[in-house]
Amino acid sequence: MAPTSPTLIGSVRRALALLELVAEHGELTAKRLSRMAGLPLATTYHLLRTLVHDGHLRHERGAFRLGPAAPRLAGQGRGHGARLPDWLRLLGEELDAPVYYAVMADGEVEVVMSVDAPGRPAVAEWAEFRATAHAHALGQCLLAQLDAEARRAYLARRPVRRLTPRTVPDEEALMRRLARIRRGAPVVEREEYMLGTVCGAVPITVGGVHSAVGFSLPVEEENRLDETALRLRGRLERALTAHAFTVLT
Repeated sequence: MAPTSPTLIGSVRRALALLELVAEHGELTAKRLSRMAGLPLATTYHLLRTLVHDGHLRHERGAFRLGPAAPRLAGQGRGHGARLPDWLRLLGEELDAPVYYAVMADGEVEVVMSVDAPGRPAVAEWAEFRATAHAHALGQCLLAQLDAEARRAYLARRPVRRLTPRTVPDEEALMRRLARIRRGAPVVEREEYMLGTVCGAVPITVGGVHSAVGFSLPVEEENRLDETALRLRGRLERALTAHAFTVLT
């Protein structure tokens, strides 16, 4: 697999780290953000200026707080969903696969929207998506963004169960798998939710909001799975780098 540009990944992760710190603490100065994120002060100021310009942060009385664009990242802004179908449709055409957008809301996995690709219908929800996060790529992607305690709390409500012979067998096996997923890395599953279908997903965490974008392929095209997951990650990183993340609102 060809490596993704480290500069692109680094800039995205640094911006997301600053947003997450502000969301967690309510307000922080640039110097404190620099220390907490482990970034040079000049780099921190550069990222903060961009985030303030795009409305994700606001700067008042020497401290940074979440800005007016931040609620849109959680789907709480005016016009929520108005642009999402068009964005997903274009993404599906680019990936040549049906695509999905999901969020972790109030401790539950919610598939907000799915969009068919030309001649490629989305996966039918034969087992409730919110109750089977352990088995599909979107759910595993969302669970991987949580800490171990939050994962256990979800699984206490939504226990692991076998949907196919390839589904993860039990909670401990799932917890080990989730712990191995690197921050920001694509997640793939092969016939764990439905026989005949393989899926991939990429996480997005901004301002404490956990979401993911995914796709599905017929098992006959499994050879495309990893490549398509990397293409999806690159597409999302370009959107973030271009300050176009609010396309998902």
